[in-house]
Amino acid sequence: MSRRPVAVAASLLTVLALGTVSACSGNSSASSGGSGSTPTVKLMAGGLDKQIYLPYQLAQQLGFYKKYGVNVQLSTEQDGGVGAEEAMASGQVDMAGAWYNHTIEFQAKGKAVEDVVQLSGAPGEREMCTTKSGVTSGADLKGKTLGVTDLGSGTDTLTQFLAAKKGVKTSQYHRIGVGAGSTAIAALQNGKVDCVMTTQPTVAAIQKKGVGASAIDLATTAGATQAMGGAYPAASVIARTDWVNAHKDATQKVVDALVATMHWINTHSAADIANKLPASFVSNQLVTKADYISALTQDKGQFLPDGIMPAGGPKTSLATEQLVGNVKGSVDLSKTFTNDFAIQANKTEGFKTTTTPAGPNG
Repeated sequence: MSRRPVAVAASLLTVLALGTVSACSGNSSASSGGSGSTPTVKLMAGGLDKQIYLPYQLAQQLGFYKKYGVNVQLSTEQDGGVGAEEAMASGQVDMAGAWYNHTIEFQAKGKAVEDVVQLSGAPGEREMCTTKSGVTSGADLKGKTLGVTDLGSGTDTLTQFLAAKKGVKTSQYHRIGVGAGSTAIAALQNGKVDCVMTTQPTVAAIQKKGVGASAIDLATTAGATQAMGGAYPAASVIARTDWVNAHKDATQKVVDALVATMHWINTHSAADIANKLPASFVSNQLVTKADYISALTQDKGQFLPDGIMPAGGPKTSLATEQLVGNVKGSVDLSKTFTNDFAIQANKTEGFKTTTTPAGPNG
């Protein structure tokens, strides 16, 4: 797939070690750049060409970052390289296009990171398995070799959750990192794994090649609710709380652009969306443009229309982290996300919101 080089220049903000968890941005005074200046924000996504992360690039293609007064420099994490959330935490970039659950994991480690806009209410993932694997639920993962993007990634957490929910311990199956795209497909095709947790357009390519089929669907909000007991907030924008507090104006502009993008997605077809994205994203060695559009039509329901963290979402994510053992101590969910920026963005544009917002307790 097309990849952009990882942004490695340090943020203008001096890179500081993240200390004990502080209050979220909504409780701190506003801060912005110089008067009349256009702020520059570096945002790394966990795969710009993945359908689950398409809003970041789409906002650029639609001209929304420019429209709302912010220069967003997009980059994408590379297989085997530093993850987007880690690049953000270390100050290599200002924001990460990553899953919300990382904010919970960071807090458990004593680091203050928050979600400033929520783009999806489902992981957008599918457990793709070979026919001979016999997998139809988490209970069938026992004794299997399971592919995830990387060990410690969101797909790794989800895989462990699906098994744990059915009473299958991590010692009863094997997990390996297989990346996405061609490497994930090859792992299935060559018998290296029985299943792989992956997203579109890799899912469509696996189905087209006949090397696997969807065994467990976490691709839409409805599917995630059925499998996980509630909406699972995935794709989002997360940033260090100290950075957000010091750059509220820039943060608001980024959120304004992405909220406008979510409304655009909600009111346009999969074909319209595909036509706006870079050609290499929608037609490449994995999928044709028709395949891409078909896959997006099927899984478009993962995207939230207004950028608001849905009620119950943080609780579902925390329960997942606790069940797989990633988080063992107490977590203050109110410090892992804020709806303030998204609510203001919708209000500014006069957008009607339909997502019931999560309260302080998730």
